[in-house]
Amino acid sequence: MADIKSPEERSRNMSKIRSKNTKPEEYIRKKLFHMGYRYRKNVSTVYGHPDAWLPKYNTALFVHGCFWHRHEGCKYAYMPKSRVEFWQEKFRRNVDRDAVVKERLQEQEIRVLIVWECTVRKMMKSTEKEQETLSMISDFLQSSSSNYEEL
Repeated sequence: MADIKSPEERSRNMSKIRSKNTKPEEYIRKKLFHMGYRYRKNVSTVYGHPDAWLPKYNTALFVHGCFWHRHEGCKYAYMPKSRVEFWQEKFRRNVDRDAVVKERLQEQEIRVLIVWECTVRKMMKSTEKEQETLSMISDFLQSSSSNYEEL
Protein backbone atom coordinates (compact mmCIF):
# COMPACT_ATOMS: atom_id res chain seq x y z
CA MET A 1 0.00 0.00 0.00
CA ALA A 2 1.33 3.44 -0.90
CA ASP A 3 1.91 6.10 1.72
CA ILE A 4 -0.70 8.86 1.80
CA LYS A 5 2.01 11.47 2.39
CA SER A 6 4.79 12.53 0.06
CA PRO A 7 8.33 11.49 1.04
CA GLU A 8 9.09 15.11 1.99
CA GLU A 9 6.02 15.36 4.24
CA ARG A 10 6.77 11.99 5.85
CA SER A 11 10.39 12.99 6.44
CA ARG A 12 9.30 16.27 8.04
CA ASN A 13 6.82 14.44 10.31
CA MET A 14 9.37 11.83 11.37
CA SER A 15 12.03 14.46 12.07
CA LYS A 16 9.72 16.00 14.70
CA ILE A 17 9.71 12.81 16.79
CA ARG A 18 12.17 13.21 19.64
CA SER A 19 14.09 10.41 21.31
CA LYS A 20 14.49 12.09 24.68
CA ASN A 21 12.76 14.77 26.74
CA THR A 22 9.40 13.86 25.27
CA LYS A 23 6.20 15.24 26.79
CA PRO A 24 5.36 11.98 28.63
CA GLU A 25 8.91 11.86 30.08
CA GLU A 26 8.75 15.47 31.21
CA TYR A 27 5.33 14.90 32.76
CA ILE A 28 6.51 11.91 34.81
CA ARG A 29 9.73 13.68 35.86
CA LYS A 30 7.79 16.75 37.05
CA LYS A 31 5.48 14.53 39.09
CA LEU A 32 8.44 12.66 40.60
CA PHE A 33 10.17 15.92 41.52
CA HIS A 34 6.97 17.28 43.07
CA MET A 35 6.74 14.11 45.18
CA GLY A 36 10.26 14.72 46.48
CA TYR A 37 12.13 12.18 44.35
CA ARG A 38 15.40 13.38 42.90
CA TYR A 39 16.77 11.95 39.69
CA ARG A 40 19.19 12.51 36.85
CA LYS A 41 18.06 12.64 33.23
CA ASN A 42 19.33 10.39 30.41
CA VAL A 43 22.39 9.22 32.37
CA SER A 44 24.99 7.79 30.01
CA THR A 45 26.81 5.84 32.75
CA VAL A 46 23.75 3.62 33.34
CA TYR A 47 23.17 0.99 30.68
CA GLY A 48 20.26 1.88 28.40
CA HIS A 49 20.36 5.62 29.23
CA PRO A 50 17.20 5.65 31.38
CA ASP A 51 14.83 8.60 31.11
CA ALA A 52 15.24 9.11 34.86
CA TRP A 53 17.91 7.58 37.09
CA LEU A 54 17.08 7.57 40.80
CA PRO A 55 20.42 6.70 42.45
CA LYS A 56 19.02 6.72 46.01
CA TYR A 57 16.63 3.92 44.99
CA ASN A 58 19.01 2.25 42.53
CA THR A 59 16.23 2.50 39.94
CA ALA A 60 16.23 3.18 36.21
CA LEU A 61 12.93 4.61 35.00
CA PHE A 62 11.96 4.40 31.35
CA VAL A 63 8.94 6.09 29.77
CA HIS A 64 8.20 3.90 26.75
CA GLY A 65 6.18 5.06 23.77
CA CYS A 66 3.56 2.40 23.04
CA PHE A 67 4.09 2.64 19.27
CA TRP A 68 7.90 2.39 19.28
CA HIS A 69 8.26 -0.18 22.07
CA ARG A 70 5.22 -2.29 21.06
CA HIS A 71 3.04 -2.17 24.15
CA GLU A 72 1.14 -5.43 23.83
CA GLY A 73 -2.62 -5.00 23.48
CA CYS A 74 -2.42 -1.20 23.34
CA LYS A 75 -4.34 0.77 20.72
CA TYR A 76 -1.32 3.03 20.19
CA ALA A 77 0.87 0.08 19.13
CA TYR A 78 -0.67 -0.18 15.67
CA MET A 79 1.19 -1.39 12.60
CA PRO A 80 1.73 1.14 9.79
CA LYS A 81 0.14 0.07 6.52
CA SER A 82 3.04 1.02 4.25
CA ARG A 83 6.52 -0.55 4.30
CA VAL A 84 5.31 -3.27 6.66
CA GLU A 85 8.52 -5.33 6.45
CA PHE A 86 10.62 -2.30 7.40
CA TRP A 87 8.44 -1.55 10.41
CA GLN A 88 8.29 -5.15 11.58
CA GLU A 89 12.08 -5.33 11.58
CA LYS A 90 12.43 -1.95 13.30
CA PHE A 91 9.95 -2.89 16.03
CA ARG A 92 11.61 -6.29 16.50
CA ARG A 93 14.99 -4.61 17.04
CA ASN A 94 13.43 -2.14 19.53
CA VAL A 95 11.80 -4.94 21.54
CA ASP A 96 15.00 -7.01 21.49
CA ARG A 97 17.04 -4.02 22.65
CA ASP A 98 14.57 -3.34 25.47
CA ALA A 99 14.91 -6.95 26.64
CA VAL A 100 18.72 -6.71 26.62
CA VAL A 101 18.61 -3.44 28.57
CA LYS A 102 16.28 -4.93 31.17
CA GLU A 103 18.44 -8.05 31.50
CA ARG A 104 21.72 -6.12 31.80
CA LEU A 105 20.32 -3.75 34.42
CA GLN A 106 18.95 -6.62 36.47
CA GLU A 107 22.33 -8.38 36.25
CA GLN A 108 23.81 -5.22 37.78
CA GLU A 109 21.08 -5.36 40.45
CA ILE A 110 19.55 -2.13 39.19
CA ARG A 111 15.78 -1.96 39.55
CA VAL A 112 13.77 -1.20 36.39
CA LEU A 113 10.51 0.71 36.22
CA ILE A 114 8.72 1.17 32.90
CA VAL A 115 5.87 3.64 32.52
CA TRP A 116 3.97 3.30 29.24
CA GLU A 117 2.86 6.31 27.20
CA CYS A 118 -0.80 5.21 27.41
CA THR A 119 -0.57 5.26 31.21
CA VAL A 120 0.78 8.81 31.09
CA ARG A 121 -2.05 9.84 28.75
CA LYS A 122 -4.59 8.42 31.20
CA MET A 123 -2.84 10.24 34.06
CA MET A 124 -3.13 13.54 32.18
CA LYS A 125 -6.88 13.03 31.72
CA SER A 126 -7.82 11.78 35.19
CA THR A 127 -6.56 12.95 38.58
CA GLU A 128 -7.77 9.65 40.02
CA LYS A 129 -5.60 7.67 37.57
CA GLU A 130 -2.73 10.10 38.20
CA GLN A 131 -2.86 9.55 41.97
CA GLU A 132 -3.19 5.78 41.53
CA THR A 133 -0.16 5.58 39.22
CA LEU A 134 1.98 7.92 41.32
CA SER A 135 1.12 5.82 44.36
CA MET A 136 2.23 2.69 42.49
CA ILE A 137 5.49 4.38 41.50
CA SER A 138 6.09 5.46 45.09
CA ASP A 139 5.31 1.96 46.38
CA PHE A 140 7.77 0.47 43.90
CA LEU A 141 10.52 2.90 44.89
CA GLN A 142 9.95 2.41 48.62
CA SER A 143 9.75 -1.40 48.52
CA SER A 144 12.70 -3.68 48.04
CA SER A 145 10.71 -6.77 47.08
CA SER A 146 10.33 -6.11 43.35
CA ASN A 147 13.14 -5.28 40.95
CA TYR A 148 10.99 -4.83 37.82
CA GLU A 149 7.60 -3.29 37.14
CA GLU A 150 5.58 -1.98 34.22
CA LEU A 151 2.81 0.58 34.65
